[in-house]
Amino acid sequence: MPYYNDLRPDTDLKKKGYALVFPEMRDAEKIRAIDSILALKTGLDNLIPPRRTDKTILIASWNIKEFGHTTQRLPEAYFYIAEIIARFDLVVIQEVKSTLRDLQILMRLLGSEWEYVVNDITSGVDGNSERSAYLYNSSRIKLSGTVGELVLWPAITQGADIQQLKRTPYLTGFKAGWKEFGMLSLHLQPGDKQDNVNYRREEVSLLLTALQEKISEHWTSSLVIAGDFNFYKGDDKDDGAVQLFTDAGYYEVDSLIGLDTNASATQAYDRMFIRTNEYFRVVERADGRMNGGVFDPFQFVYTDGQTASYGAEMVEDYTGEKDMTDPANQAKYFKHPWRKNQLSDHFPIWFELEIDSSEDFLKNKRESFLD
Repeated sequence: MPYYNDLRPDTDLKKKGYALVFPEMRDAEKIRAIDSILALKTGLDNLIPPRRTDKTILIASWNIKEFGHTTQRLPEAYFYIAEIIARFDLVVIQEVKSTLRDLQILMRLLGSEWEYVVNDITSGVDGNSERSAYLYNSSRIKLSGTVGELVLWPAITQGADIQQLKRTPYLTGFKAGWKEFGMLSLHLQPGDKQDNVNYRREEVSLLLTALQEKISEHWTSSLVIAGDFNFYKGDDKDDGAVQLFTDAGYYEVDSLIGLDTNASATQAYDRMFIRTNEYFRVVERADGRMNGGVFDPFQFVYTDGQTASYGAEMVEDYTGEKDMTDPANQAKYFKHPWRKNQLSDHFPIWFELEIDSSEDFLKNKRESFLD
């Protein structure tokens, strides 16, 4: 669980010299944060499965808006982000910006068991000063040694309209229990206009061509491609790009298919595509579907009913022309974009991976003696 030293009363802090991340937090802010963390814990308990010792791990992906660049994020928001991430074992994060300030704050709150790897930003206007990070609980997950950015090469881009993906995909290998697998973080071209749809499809096509060669070179036999695909629903949008993954031998976590992953609840931008070997298996639920889902933190923190609680902060942050002392204007601003700037305009998605296949392995080997 995250560290909560900053949420102690001053009497605690005077008795012991706790290291603080946010020494400026006022008592009222601490009380509000504690109440919200307790609500968030209840939501996580109800919607995310508990860890099952050495049998499974929980893998998540989350595009955290402007992580490192936004100046609106309150101290308490970092506790909520840490609380959500700490519920999983491995989290891939998109939109980590050029400064690592937010990431470093988050790691201090997560504690000593948590480690991270991060790639460099993709420079230039198209790269948007973004990078990807993998955060993992080192008591449950280890690095396998494979790491690298996927850069396209002339043999596969000849005749293509694009030569590189705008944000360089980042691959890292992990191992847990019996399983060793690769994670590829992806953030594709945004936008719902036809030229953006076409561009994304070509990004996917070139990516899959490159991955096929890498996999054939024994790069990894099990691969999870996760991130913000910016996919829009519909035959005239990104259904064709999804089909490219299917045709290449990848499948989606079926319990995630069709679920909206943006805070406006309009699109399934965030996806996970998996390529597996015989013993790489997503845990099944009682209904036969894969165990996974989308977690909406705004059910528990920064809820619609909490607008008034943040009135002073919103008035201070607001730079527009509307009267932000008007409750109606506050309510609109709170929902968009203020609370999205606190957490994100995307929700985390997750699935549960089986990491102990010993029974299936032994049964299979026993059968081989009888063939």
